[in-house]
Amino acid sequence: MGSKEVYYCAFLCSFLLCSLSCKGQAEELGWTQTALLDVDASWRLARKIPETLFGLFFEEINNAGAGGIWAELISNRGFEAGGPQTPSNIEPWGIIGAESSIYVTTERVSCFSRNIIALRMEVLCDNCPDVGVGIYNRGFWGMNIEDGKTYSLVMYVRSLESVELIASLTCPKPSGALPIMASASIMDIDMSNWTKVELQLLAQETCRTARLELTTSKKGVIWVDQVSLMPNTYKGHGFRKELVQMLLDLKPRFLRFPDQDMGGCFVEGDRLRNAFRWKETVGPWEERPGHCGDVWNYWTDDGLGYYEFLLLAEDLGAAPIWVFNAGISHSEGVDTTIISPFIKDVLDGLEFARGSEESTWGSVRAAMGHPERFPLKYVAIGNEDCDKKFYLGNYIKFYSAIREAYPDIQIISNCDGSSKPLEHPADLYDYHVYASAAELFLMKNYFDRTSRTGAKVFVSEYAVNQQKDAGQGSLLASLAEAAFLIGLEKNSDIVHMASYAPLLVNDNNRGWNPDAIVFNSWQQYGTPSYWMQTFFSESSGAVIHPAAITSSYSDSLAASAITWQDDKNSFLRIKIVNSGCVAVNLTIRAVGLQAGVNTMGSRVTVLTSSNLLDENSFSNPNNVVPVPSELPNAAEEMQVLVRPYSLTSFDLALDQHDLVAKI
Repeated sequence: MGSKEVYYCAFLCSFLLCSLSCKGQAEELGWTQTALLDVDASWRLARKIPETLFGLFFEEINNAGAGGIWAELISNRGFEAGGPQTPSNIEPWGIIGAESSIYVTTERVSCFSRNIIALRMEVLCDNCPDVGVGIYNRGFWGMNIEDGKTYSLVMYVRSLESVELIASLTCPKPSGALPIMASASIMDIDMSNWTKVELQLLAQETCRTARLELTTSKKGVIWVDQVSLMPNTYKGHGFRKELVQMLLDLKPRFLRFPDQDMGGCFVEGDRLRNAFRWKETVGPWEERPGHCGDVWNYWTDDGLGYYEFLLLAEDLGAAPIWVFNAGISHSEGVDTTIISPFIKDVLDGLEFARGSEESTWGSVRAAMGHPERFPLKYVAIGNEDCDKKFYLGNYIKFYSAIREAYPDIQIISNCDGSSKPLEHPADLYDYHVYASAAELFLMKNYFDRTSRTGAKVFVSEYAVNQQKDAGQGSLLASLAEAAFLIGLEKNSDIVHMASYAPLLVNDNNRGWNPDAIVFNSWQQYGTPSYWMQTFFSESSGAVIHPAAITSSYSDSLAASAITWQDDKNSFLRIKIVNSGCVAVNLTIRAVGLQAGVNTMGSRVTVLTSSNLLDENSFSNPNNVVPVPSELPNAAEEMQVLVRPYSLTSFDLALDQHDLVAKI
């Protein structure tokens, strides 16, 4: 066993001992450690951090999009999830009424050629029940309907007779009762041709498990298709407001999409026929066929498509990074000799984002309401495909075509260049790491030895994911991740981007643990890993300074120092991770400051808890969150107590506003 392995074992043991007994003994006996943190805050060795260092990676996993940040309340809104043949499964739609009263099936009669399936509802009863018969949709594990809010219902209806149809929002009760919360009706209207119906439903009460009902008491046949129910959304763009706000609070500098974790599942599919196809996700939502994510096994209507991802990046003030399919799925690969159609498809996608409104695909974007070009300057050719057959050949073909057409676009390779140079051209390369807490903590120095020439590093997926360490999002995981990010800050001359994965999880479909943000139909909270990222929200574009720890306890510590600005003030931010079970009496000594420290504006923020494995939950969302307080002893040299199991940020307010600009 080498020295590295011995050190790893010792470090892992220290984690385990601390979590089991050490902290209690340390508190009882008053144990502490001492450490000195020297910060050279002069401009002599300071370096600008890339503007893009920390951002977001969106993944259609865990119903992050469908039933998540995309606010559509109807699941399987076009009845396409059951496949192109009829009759087909209409779940999660259900039938209201007995078999003797109503017959429901699907037929290939829609007015939308790309999604031809529509629902046929034949009412058989002459004297139907008072509540009528029909169909219902419970959405994604129940709809969140709130008192006083209006919900926009759009659907397409056809019938050979005049239509009488009631649209209602009901709230299922344990007793079986279904009180009506909102309703609107269509009465005696001729719909012999497919007709778009738009109704507003004003809720009269709140229900977290509501459903939409479409009912009638009139005998006859009604066809229904493309049923959408939307709440009020962020900027009217279709996104769930509270989840977007949580993303905004991280101040992301980029948004990587529409990929998935550990294998690029959504962009690739298990088979290519189920891969994300951008052209089928743009244009009117009614004309999008949707597709089955065959790795995570759920249907997406693709209301959240290529255009919406670009729009979300714009709303977040983040640079879009498009991950496209390289002609490779989990089980298939397109030979390089016949990859040309895939290349043309990507060039068309770039034209959609960046082309003039007179261009073929730019005109489609303009027709969707965005004549301005999107600033798409980053693309990734595939995801985790480097070792797959045909990848390198396909990569060179994509690279050459994109470089010729768009020489300013930064191209990201799947191949890891951290330990040896890439053998093909690239502007950046992907680096993914999922590890135990001990392993990731030790990786804070991993990029110290990476070559400073050639392509830059994009750590597009990182997380502590071993169950014993992470659970469903633990303090322990967040501390190891924070130490790793401190290492990325220090190596940001070569590491230009980093993002946590996965970002979002619907609590009803935990396909992957842990995640940064947990939600259900009406609640959401950040895991400690989410809150950890807020400590780094000012790092992109800031200035990093040399910071050195002197202590016999330094193996359990990680620290960095940056200078950053808000709209009014400049700050020297010193972050320190204490992964150990004893407190640290820390002396911070900052030299070379070109301005005095303003104690009035200085503050300290701490992320910690009594147990390394503590988590947040719906019942206790603030169990592990940052706690800010004033820092009255702020000075160029000061003594502070760093709590065990903690991430601490000391923001020293500086008297001059233009310090960062000087560099």
